[in-house]
Amino acid sequence: MPAETPRDPNATQVAFYGDSYTLGTGASDESKRWSSIICAERGWAELNPRVKGLGFDNNRSTYGDGDEPSEVIAADPDILFITMGLNDNFSYDRAADKIKSQITDDFARLKAALPDARIIVVEPFWYTDERPDSVEVIIGWVKDAAAAIDADYIPGASHWIEGHPEWMASDGLHPNDEGYAHMAVEMDAALEKLGL
Repeated sequence: MPAETPRDPNATQVAFYGDSYTLGTGASDESKRWSSIICAERGWAELNPRVKGLGFDNNRSTYGDGDEPSEVIAADPDILFITMGLNDNFSYDRAADKIKSQITDDFARLKAALPDARIIVVEPFWYTDERPDSVEVIIGWVKDAAAAIDADYIPGASHWIEGHPEWMASDGLHPNDEGYAHMAVEMDAALEKLGL
């Protein structure tokens, strides 16, 4: 489902292909998530499908027909953020090949369907100071796939909330309002470097 906030048809249309860290799970209100903060600051109209636990492969079947990309393609955005990969670490041991293949397939499909959109790929987020080896592997796959479609790439996002347990919600898995506010600051700085 799209975000509830009405979208201004005259504004820059921005879609997010992401997981619960882009959905804003753990925030007290949708307006407190990093995606909504940066869109509000820039006057962008936001499409942010409501999907928790989604990865390029992980939990894909839980999203209706497993095809969130179709929703962002249908929105025909001016800018598309891809902020996926965190949840794939939880299925990496049994599905590494599928994850890598799905990253490549999703990026190629989105680029082909949205040739005029500016695609911004964000290094997959991470939520603990401890990092399994899979985190760096998946980051590498995402970075390579971004380069293959000539997308903008924002590095370092897996470290944005590192070392700050006070930025985590009570579930211990997602940022709280303060954590999302810090992510928005980091994202804002990265976007300014991209001229946005």
